[in-house]
Amino acid sequence: MKTDRRGFLKIGGIGILGFAAKPLCDVLLRGDLVEASTKADVLAGKKLAMIVDMNKCKEGCRDCIDACHSVHNVPDIGNPKDEVKWIWTELYEKTFPEQEQEFITRGKKPVVVLCNHCDNPPCVRVCPTKATFKRKDGIVMMDYHRCIGCRFCMAACPYGSRSLNWKDPRPFIKKINPEFPTRTRGVVEKCNFCEERLAKGLIPACVEACKEKALLFGNLKDSDTEVGNVLHSGHTIRRKPELGTGPQIYYIV
Repeated sequence: MKTDRRGFLKIGGIGILGFAAKPLCDVLLRGDLVEASTKADVLAGKKLAMIVDMNKCKEGCRDCIDACHSVHNVPDIGNPKDEVKWIWTELYEKTFPEQEQEFITRGKKPVVVLCNHCDNPPCVRVCPTKATFKRKDGIVMMDYHRCIGCRFCMAACPYGSRSLNWKDPRPFIKKINPEFPTRTRGVVEKCNFCEERLAKGLIPACVEACKEKALLFGNLKDSDTEVGNVLHSGHTIRRKPELGTGPQIYYIV
C-alpha cells in the first residue's frame, strides 16, 4: 500500500505522541510512588547513626523500649516464642561475644540492642521481594505489603534484629497508635530508626524517652553534631564488626 508524504507524517506524529504519553501516564498513575520516593530521600545527604552510652544507661529502665513499642504498635504477645521486638536488652556476653573475657567485669550489665542499620545489610541482599531495602541516608526499611514471611532476612541477620508475626498482632496491642500502620500475621518487622518521625523533624522515640541521655542520634557526616563529636573524641565498639556488615549502632562501654 502506498503512503503519501502527509500520511507518513501523520503516522510518525501518532508514534511520537504515543512514546511521549507513556512516561506521562506512568508519572500520573504512579504519583503516590513518586511522592513516597521523595519522602524517603529527604535525608539522602545524611548518614544516620546511634550511640548507646552504657555508662549512663540505667539497669532495669524500660523507657526507650516502652516508647518505641507504643509508637510503632509493637504487640505484647506475652511469651518468648512469639515475641515481637524492635528494641530490647541482651546480656553483655551475648551482645559482644568477641569482647568476652573472664577477667572483664566492668560494663557487663544488660545492653540495649536494636536493628543496626548496617552499611552492608545482608537482609537486603537475601530478600526475594525487595520488601527490605536500604535508603540513601542509611536507614534499612521494611515494606510490610511486600513481605511474604519467608524469613530469609531473619536468617541472614547476624544480630537477631527481626521478628515474625506468628499471630495476628493487633489483639495484643494495648492501645493502637493510628498514625503508624499495624501489621498482619506472617509479616516480619523491626526498628526503622523512627523514619516517620525524622520526616517531621523529630528525633527517634527511644532517644526522646531516655531520661538519662544514654541514647544519642544524629548525622555522622556532620562533625558538629553530638554523635559526630563522640565518635571522633572517644572509643566506641560495635556488634560483630568482623562480619563486614558495617553496623551503625555504636556503644560506649
